[in-house]
Order: sequence, then C-alpha cells, then structure tokens
Amino acid sequence: MIDEQDAHTEQPDLEGRRAVITGGTTGIGRAIAVLLASYGVKVFVCGRTPDHLDDALQRISEVGEGDGINVDLSVAEDIDRFFEAANSYLGAIDIAVINAAVPAAALADAGESEARYQLETDLTAYLICAQEAARCMRPGSDIIFIGSMSAVSKRPGSSIYVAAKAGIQGFVPSFRKELAEQDIKVGLIEPGFTGADFQYPEFPPEKQRELIHEDQMLRAEDIAAAVHFMLAQPRRTAVSLMRVETRLEHP
Repeated sequence: MIDEQDAHTEQPDLEGRRAVITGGTTGIGRAIAVLLASYGVKVFVCGRTPDHLDDALQRISEVGEGDGINVDLSVAEDIDRFFEAANSYLGAIDIAVINAAVPAAALADAGESEARYQLETDLTAYLICAQEAARCMRPGSDIIFIGSMSAVSKRPGSSIYVAAKAGIQGFVPSFRKELAEQDIKVGLIEPGFTGADFQYPEFPPEKQRELIHEDQMLRAEDIAAAVHFMLAQPRRTAVSLMRVETRLEHP
C-alpha cells in the first residue's frame, strides 16, 4: 500500500462556511457564488438588477444554498443594508469576496458625477465592504478581493478603472498585515481578459465564446477556481496575490 501522508498538505473543508459575495449576480461574482455553493458554502450575494439576482439565485439553488438582495454599493446605506441582511441570513460571515465593480472610462471623457460614481463603486465600496466584513469576522476567516490586471497593464482609455484597481492593489498588502494576527486572511486575485457582460458591447456573447475557445479569453469560472484554491489552503498559508491570465494574448 502506498503511503501518501507526506504527499499532501492540509486542505480545509469548505462545507458549512458562510460567504458574502458582492456583485454575485453576474460574471465572475456569479461564478464564484455558484462554485462555493457547490462545495457546501452558504452564500449571500448582491447585485443591482432584479432579473440578474433571480437568475443567480435559481442557479445557486440547483447546487447549494444561498440568497441575496439588490443594492447599489456606491450608496453607504445600501452597504449597511447588505451586511444587515447577510448577517440575518447567514448568522455569521467567515468568507467575504469583494468583487462588485462597474466599467470605468478615461478620466478626460467622464463627467464629474460619472467619475465619482465609478470611484465610489470600484474603490470606496471595496474598502467599506471589507471593513464591514472584518468587523464581524472571527479567527479562521478569509477576505478575497477581485481586482484586475488593469492595475498592471495601465492601458489608456480606462484610467478611472486603472486608478481604482491600482488602489486596491496597493491597499491589500497593508490590510492583510493589519488582520494577520487575528487569523483573518486577505488575498487579491487579479483576473486578465475575462468573458462577462462587463465586456459588452465590444465583445458580444458569440465573440466571447470564440475567444474563450481560442484560449484568448478566460471564463468567469476560471477565476472562481482561483478563489477556491485560495480558500482551500492551510491557515498557515497566505496566498496573498494571484494573477490569472490567458495563455495566449488577444491581439
């Protein structure tokens, strides 16, 4: 009989854990919610559109257990409402996936109110949601931020989005150190070019399917798998940064 004792490390069981996922009704957030639910995590999601929420909850119910509400995380009162509802449904929170974001344009092309809304959603809400989650977490919890490779590439045409994601990239290492002694792990996943409604109208569904088939675009489920990997590590192990890119670059 083969002894495999030294071939594996501890992998914590996710069964019975309780997770909040912002932006969990579409794209990457939805894929994360569905995958975690399939592993026995009780999930609570939020999104802005009722139809998207209904669709996500139906899919989650096919593989596990979950609920959610419609909120706009750029509004402080809505963040409070989300966490109040999440705590009421889950009883406690030991996983928070901070993911909700909106596309953001070049600063020179945006009006002031548009720029403020995008920054409130893509940066400020990230920090406040993480703050709210950490306040109610016990030792053994995890906070995962979904950032973007835009913080690395810094391409023109989306400077507001780049500013937000670069801010998250700078914030997470400091926040991780602040919570380490409490046994609350903090990680950042920076996806590359990923298929989602986020990419409309430039990349409609048929074009996304084509690029995914050609290994030039990621599926949202690829990012969900990265989240699962982070959560499945021993408590001594902090996978603090993952960059998930396509094998082939889209020309």
